[in-house]
Amino acid sequence: MADQLGNGEERGSDWQPEIAELKRQQTFAEALGGQDSVAFHHSRGRLTVRERIDLLQDADSFHEIGAIAGTAEWDGDRVVSLKPANSVTGTVLIDGRKVAVSGGDFTIRGGSADAAIGNKSGFAEAFALRARIPYIRLLDATGGSVKTFEQIGRTYLPGNAGTNVSAELMQYVPVVSAVLGSVAGLPAVQACMCHFNVMVKNTSQVFVAGPKVVEQATGSEISKEDLGDERIQVKNGVIMNLAKDEPDAIQQIRRFLSYLPANVWEEPPVRDCHDDMQRKEESLLSVVPRNRRQIYDPHLILSAVLDQDSFFEIGPHYGRARITGLARVDGHPVGVMANHPKFNGGSMDVAAGEKTIRLIELCDMFHLPLVYFADEPGFSVGVAQEKLGIVRAGARIVTTMARSTMPYVCFVVRQLYGVAGGLHQRGGDALYRRYCWPSTHGGSMHIEGGTAIAYKRDIEAAEDPDAKRAEIEARLQSISSPFRNAHAFGIEEMIDPRDTRPLLVDFVHDAWRVVRSQLGEKAGPAYTP
Repeated sequence: MADQLGNGEERGSDWQPEIAELKRQQTFAEALGGQDSVAFHHSRGRLTVRERIDLLQDADSFHEIGAIAGTAEWDGDRVVSLKPANSVTGTVLIDGRKVAVSGGDFTIRGGSADAAIGNKSGFAEAFALRARIPYIRLLDATGGSVKTFEQIGRTYLPGNAGTNVSAELMQYVPVVSAVLGSVAGLPAVQACMCHFNVMVKNTSQVFVAGPKVVEQATGSEISKEDLGDERIQVKNGVIMNLAKDEPDAIQQIRRFLSYLPANVWEEPPVRDCHDDMQRKEESLLSVVPRNRRQIYDPHLILSAVLDQDSFFEIGPHYGRARITGLARVDGHPVGVMANHPKFNGGSMDVAAGEKTIRLIELCDMFHLPLVYFADEPGFSVGVAQEKLGIVRAGARIVTTMARSTMPYVCFVVRQLYGVAGGLHQRGGDALYRRYCWPSTHGGSMHIEGGTAIAYKRDIEAAEDPDAKRAEIEARLQSISSPFRNAHAFGIEEMIDPRDTRPLLVDFVHDAWRVVRSQLGEKAGPAYTP
């Protein structure tokens, strides 16, 4: 007599009945938290984890791992229902390249840890590490819950042993986190344990602990929006980019990864370029005003020099005195930064310094040449910045730049002053190149401020101190011409601004030979979020 399956089907000579049972249980998992829970999730303007993965992947490329992990209800030896784990993991293809992904399922217990099965996200991280492929977190989870105590019959001491893999992963493959709902606890920390993160306007929040916990701790009532939406977390730099909706967030993830290699052992991906390598934009001749006090938009320089429409800005709402991002030059990915004179005169404050460090470390880790369009008036001064620790922040960025080895080119478009201005240059044996526009000027400090210090006695002894100061300033300004620097070879090459793109393309071609010799693990300090 043929064996019977628990569902009443007879066992034949093959395993087709078991395959049918597997597919039946997979349909349970695909239902997530059920129709009502999914409908409620949609009513708040959010996609489900499976809908997010559909947007992320190249068509029909998702390979799920642990699909039927969950809490099963048995009737004898038959599974009558299956409540899936509140996370979905697996791999997808993005632009034809394999990427590991895990996503929290808010439709089951709000994504909280007490509804987890095993450690699926930890498995996905380890999978990415061993396979040497990028890793994406789609975060929509509230972290731990006191219900766990009742489930296990005890309390426990917290531990972060699982974050060892998270930290190690960042040293070898690109890691991205997307905040797509209310994220607290460990998932909030994971939102920052990455090379790039993004949140969604009006529907995402991230915080250490939610409003009820804050109320218990402080006695103050606060909404989750006021506690941790984009007004807080994008402005303070916890989250780098803001998306208008979830499809935009997913598109930003795909675009960010398009500039990076799969891991530190591979070259960054080069794309076909249809932009003229010798393009010389006339606008560059007048983009920097002759009036040194007049501001301009550095994005105009980027669009005139980089491959058309290739610039992807990172952190546009934080540290706004410094523009940072990724772009392509003749199809080759590069890191890009520029001072923005509209904000704090473009000077390096603590936030701009932190933002710059992130970009330098990213480029150094994944062997991207770095391009800097410099207009640096120096470190930001004043009581507010001193209270924030500008001196220590300055030391950190000086050290980070000095220890970097990625190919580095600087186009000095206007001014360089002080220690911060000196960051446009790098010593050592690593590939470095510098070009100066005719608008270049610089020194240890600005003439206007330095005159009052260096010529204090002369000014105070004069019958008309203001006139004396103006006379000295005019004399010093007369010798500030960049041509004098070029005569002394203090400027190696002063160029026509319109030649910037052809020279940049030439540098990047040289840089790529160096990049190929640098592939592998980065020696020195680890990348930190």
